[in-house]
Amino acid sequence: MSRRYIAIWFRHLTADWFTICQPELKDVPFVLASPERGRMVVRAANILAESNGIEKGMVVADARAVFPSLMVIDDKPELSEQLLNAHAEWCIRYTPIASMDIPDGLILDITGCAHLWGGEREYLKDIVSKLRSSGYDVRAAVADTIGTAWAVARYGQHSPIVEPGEQADALLSLPPAALRLEPTIIARLQKLGLYQIRNFIGMPRTVLRRRFGQTLLDRLDQALGPSNEYITPVQPLEPYQERLPCLEPIVTATGIKIALQRLLAMLCTRLSAEGKGLRSATFKGYRMDGKVEQIEIVTNGASCHIDHLLKLFELKIAKIEPALGIELFVLEAPVVEDVDPVQEMLWKIRRADDTGLLELLDRLAGRAGMSAIHRYLPDEHYWPERSVKPAASLKDQSETPWRTDRLRPVHLLARPEIIDVTAPIPDYPPMLFRYKGKLHKVNKADGPERIEREWWLDEGLHRDYYCLEDENGARYWIFRLGHYDGNRPEWFIHGFFA
Repeated sequence: MSRRYIAIWFRHLTADWFTICQPELKDVPFVLASPERGRMVVRAANILAESNGIEKGMVVADARAVFPSLMVIDDKPELSEQLLNAHAEWCIRYTPIASMDIPDGLILDITGCAHLWGGEREYLKDIVSKLRSSGYDVRAAVADTIGTAWAVARYGQHSPIVEPGEQADALLSLPPAALRLEPTIIARLQKLGLYQIRNFIGMPRTVLRRRFGQTLLDRLDQALGPSNEYITPVQPLEPYQERLPCLEPIVTATGIKIALQRLLAMLCTRLSAEGKGLRSATFKGYRMDGKVEQIEIVTNGASCHIDHLLKLFELKIAKIEPALGIELFVLEAPVVEDVDPVQEMLWKIRRADDTGLLELLDRLAGRAGMSAIHRYLPDEHYWPERSVKPAASLKDQSETPWRTDRLRPVHLLARPEIIDVTAPIPDYPPMLFRYKGKLHKVNKADGPERIEREWWLDEGLHRDYYCLEDENGARYWIFRLGHYDGNRPEWFIHGFFA
C-alpha cells in the first residue's frame, strides 16, 4: 500500500491567532511587524490588510503610505512555531504521525487512517472544518507524496484530493513555486517563459540540471514519487502504543472503561508475545473541544495482567472529564521490562507464580501514591539509623542479612528526640521520663546495650540503649549519650516497640 499524506496550509496563522484572542480585530486591517535593520517590516497580515495591497515583507512606512489607517501590532518571533506545534499535537487524534512544516503548515502521514472516518474526503473535511471553526483560514490537500500535497494545498484550483499515482497530472498546471524552489530558480524559470510545471517537466534531466541545478530535479522527484521524503513527528512514536478511534463521542464512565479494556487487551497481548510487561502506562482521551484528558499508572514489577492493570486504572477513571465527548483513546506504555521467569526473593518469599504481593503494592500505590510505599535493606553500620537503606526496586537484594539476635523497635525515629529522665546512677535504667509533655512511669526495663560510634565516619560519644515499658504497657527504646561523669547526661528516645 502506497503512503498517503495531507499538507495543511495556514494562510494567516499568526494573524488568525491574534483575531481569535482579540475578537475586536475581526473587522480591522492589521499587520504584525518586527524591526529589521533599523526599520519595521511586515511579518504577517490579515485578510483585510492583504485586500488593501499590504504584503509580507513590506516596510511598515510603505504599508501605511498605501493604507494610512493600518493597525500595526508587534510580532512575536516564536509564536508561529508554537502554534504549529500545538496544532500538530492536536492532529494526533487523526494520525500518530504529525509534523510541523515551518513557517505556516503541517504534514500528516495518514496511511491507513482515513477509512476510520469513511474515506479520505470525509477525513479531510473533518480536519479542515474543525480548524476553520476554530478561526483559522486553512487549505489542505491529500496525495501520495508530501511534495504534491504541499503544492496542491497552496496552488491547486480543483480537487484537494489527488488520486494515487496521479501526482504528475495534478502538478502540470501549477507554477514552479509549487515545487518549493528557491526564489532565484523560480526567477530563472520565469525569465525563460516557463510559467507552469508542464512547460519543463518533460525536458531532459541533463538539460534541467545544467540550467537550474540538482535542486530542481530533487524537488521534482519528491513531488512525483521516485525520491522518498521523511518527516519528524512532533511526538516520538511510543514503541508500545494502541489507539482506538470512536464512531461516536464517548461521554460516560462505562464507555471509557470499555475502551480501556479493549486497549489493555491489545497492548498486553503484544507485550506477552514478546515476553515483556509494562512498568508504567498512560491512558489518553482526546476530547471534541481539543483538550486531552489523561491518567497514568505505575507498577512495582513488569506486568501484562489485564485485570490487575484495569483495577489500577479504575481508581483514576473518575478524574477523566469527557465534556462534549471523547473521540479517540490512546494507551501508551513508555516503560516496559522483560518479565522474569522467577520472581526475586522478597521478604523471604520465593515463589515463581506469586504475583499477589506485587499487585497489592500496585493497588496501594494507586491509592496513596508510590511515595507512600518503601522497602528497606540492611546496611553494614552500627548506628541504628544508618543500619538500613532504601531499596531502589523490588529486585534489589543485599548480601548483609537482617540482624535478629538483638531486639529492635518496629518504628525507628529518623532522628532521636531529646527527653527528660529521672534515673539512678551510674548504669541504672530510668524510673521516669517525660516525652512530648507526658510523664511516663517505668514498670519494666532491660539494658543497657552499648552501641559505639563509628569512629571512621565521625567522632563523638557512645550510646547506652534501654528497652522500657511504662504503666500502660507501651514500650520504648531510649538511650543515654556517653558516660555519666558527674554532670547531667542527655537522654533520647529513638523508637517504639509494637
